[in-house]
Amino acid sequence: MANINRVVLVGNLTKDPELRHTPSGTAVCKLRIAVNTRQKDAQGNWGDKPNYFDVTVWGNQGESCSQYLSKGRPVGVDGQAVEIIADTVQFLGSREGGGAGGDGERQFVPAAATAGNEDFTGSADDDIPF
Repeated sequence: MANINRVVLVGNLTKDPELRHTPSGTAVCKLRIAVNTRQKDAQGNWGDKPNYFDVTVWGNQGESCSQYLSKGRPVGVDGQAVEIIADTVQFLGSREGGGAGGDGERQFVPAAATAGNEDFTGSADDDIPF
């Protein structure tokens, strides 16, 4: 099975980029990005909850980020993820690590995928905010 480690984020910078250099002179730029998640509050009103991500940009692209980006600026990032908070998990392969299922193997159905979201009713379009 192939391993995939990709994440795409679109959000706003929470502070100005911080540019530093390694002892060998390679640029390292640190970004902090806020990405909002829509969710209901206790009264049933939709609101935004920010999630914060630290991003490291190396080399010439890091220098460009430092030069052209600033706090509040929207930015898109494509990169590798280090820590993810899962909304759902799809079990792949068999318990012994082989095969993709099908021979009586139970497939994961995310019945608890909405754990922590007490407002979930199971209907398809009731709570879509658009």
